[in-house]
This record gives sequence, C-alpha cells and structure tokens, in this order.
Amino acid sequence: MSGVKLDRVVKTYGAVQVVHGIDLHIKPKEFVVLVGPSGCGKSTTLRMIAGLEEISGGTIAIDGRVVNRVAPKDRDVAMVFQNYALYPHLSVAENIAFGLRIRRTPREEIRRSVAEVAEILGLTQYLERRPADLSGGQRQRVAMGRAIVRHPKVFLFDEPLSNLDAKLRTQMRAEIRRLHNRLGVTSIYVTHDQVEAMTLADRIVVMNGGRIEQIGTPMELFTNPANLFVAGFIGSPPMNQLRGRVVRDADGPAVMIRDIRVRLPRDVSVEDSQEVLLGVRPEHVLLAARSNATPVPISLDLVEPLGSEALLHAEIHGQPFVIKAPTQGDVGRFSGLDMIHLPAEELKVFDAETGRSLITHQVSGG
Repeated sequence: MSGVKLDRVVKTYGAVQVVHGIDLHIKPKEFVVLVGPSGCGKSTTLRMIAGLEEISGGTIAIDGRVVNRVAPKDRDVAMVFQNYALYPHLSVAENIAFGLRIRRTPREEIRRSVAEVAEILGLTQYLERRPADLSGGQRQRVAMGRAIVRHPKVFLFDEPLSNLDAKLRTQMRAEIRRLHNRLGVTSIYVTHDQVEAMTLADRIVVMNGGRIEQIGTPMELFTNPANLFVAGFIGSPPMNQLRGRVVRDADGPAVMIRDIRVRLPRDVSVEDSQEVLLGVRPEHVLLAARSNATPVPISLDLVEPLGSEALLHAEIHGQPFVIKAPTQGDVGRFSGLDMIHLPAEELKVFDAETGRSLITHQVSGG
C-alpha cells in the first residue's frame, strides 16, 4: 500500500497565497481526515494531491514517487466528489465500469470487477437502474464503487456526504469506515464537519487559513488541543473558554475569574498575573462535588433536552458556559441549578494573547 507525503507545499493564486508551506506524511493504509472551516485550504490541498490543481511550491509524493508534474490519470488515485458526478444516461453498472472501459480493460474482467464491487457496496440489485432512480445514499455508493473498482493506491474523498440528510450521513459514515477496514487503501477525506472527522479518522489534520494547526488522533485533539482554534473547532458543543488571570500560592497555580478561584493542574506552565483562557469540555463539568474540583456558581439560562442528555446554557460572571449532563429521564432535575464543579485534571489553559496551550503534558489518544 502507498503513503502520501507533502513537503512544504504552497499554493498561490496570483499574489494571494492560500496554502502556506504545509508538511504532511500519511502512512500506508491510514485514513486521514482534513478538517477545518470554509476557505481553510483543505479542498485545495486534496485537489493538489489529485493533480487537479498545480502546486506553486514544494513536493507531493505518492508511494515514494514525486508527482508534481504527473497528470491526474497517471497518479493512480481515485476521487469521490460531493456531487457524485455520475453519468445520468448510464446504468449503475456502466457508471461503475466507466473508468475500466476507458482503460480498455477486457470485458470479462470488467464484468467480474463490477459484480465484486456491487456486492461489497450492496448495489447488486440496482445494477440496471439509472442514477435518477436511486436515493442519495445509493448514488454516493455508486460514486464510491467507480473509485473502488480501479484498485487505486489512494482514495480521495471531497466532502462526499454533504448532500445527504443527517440520518443518511450517519449511515454512510459507518459504511465508509467499514469499507476502509475491509480494503485497507490509504484514504484522505476532506470535510468541514468535525463529527465526521472524529468518527472516521485514524488521524485528523486541523487546518485554518491555509496552515495546519494540529495533527493527531481524534482523542489527542479532543483531549489535548494545541491551541484555542483546535479547542473551539473539535468537540460538539465546543470547549468552554473563560477569561481569567493566573495567581500562585503554596497550593500551586490557580485562575481568578473575578472573585472565583479555580485550581489548575500542576503540569501547567504559567506565570503569575498572566492573562489566560481557561478551557473545559461541556461533558467534563460536574454537577456534584468531588475532591480536586472547584465549586463555581452559575446563572442557568436555558435547558436543551436531547433525550438521554441535555445541554445546559449558563453564564459565569457574564461569560457564556455550556454543560452537557445526563438527564436520567428527567430534565426537571436541573431546575434551580446554581453551582457546578470544575475538576482540575480536566482543565486546559491557553495563553490569552497567542492562543497556545499552556499544558505541558502530552496525551496519547486511542
């Protein structure tokens, strides 16, 4: 299987640089997701790997071969697009087989390959239908089948689930992950949806403004974000951020949020009086007292019931704060809630000026 390596890759349009010298090494058989807001450079990066965009600087290598000047058709990659890109006048079988016919593959081999791929994707009974007769999820599976049948070195996915409804997206995410587990082909997937990134990826590449903010496993990024951007982008709802000032005493460092003193983990690298943002995930907030957890008064504003859990929207000295808590079948239990508890071991601290994480330890994700 083939790896992909980007070395100081740059993309410019005229005088505007949109990708700023990124480095990325994707291992053979790895499923890597590029995620970030619109305009962050993730799709441009994918298109440069595919050869659909010329690179302005640096090198891209696939399976150890530099492909900067190699035509897309000769890179041995297969791309699945957001809009399916199916031929409406061709049947499912003909759409899947199209690339093989262009390559003048023998007819019997085409028939065998299409049948095999259709079986993998659950499309056998639809082979004679036209795309117009299929659901969105079925069309996306046909687009994937057209890629799979070529046995490429690398799969490239450009927001393939964006046109599907929420329920179908969840189903297709699972199908794509199962397909990767079965085929083991190196895959690069672009999305703006951090839930897709968390559920699909072996590693996530968080991009912002044409730069890579952090690379890591889903749990590394969730548990130990490198900066405020990653902390706010990964996780749903995103990490709470409370502005405060560092104080130190015999018990170690703490953050003062006006009159509230929140004890910090001891492996935080902070200076006395430093302005910081205190981060805590909504799911890590405690409703009951516990040792090493600081009690913090809140003003509860809104309860959003989601079934087994609820989102509690509150304020701490005018700063918005969200808590995710189990309902235990009764949202009424949150009525009158005016105190939460912040466990020191779950707190993150970021420099208020640079946004950089000040937690010195590294968390290995699974």
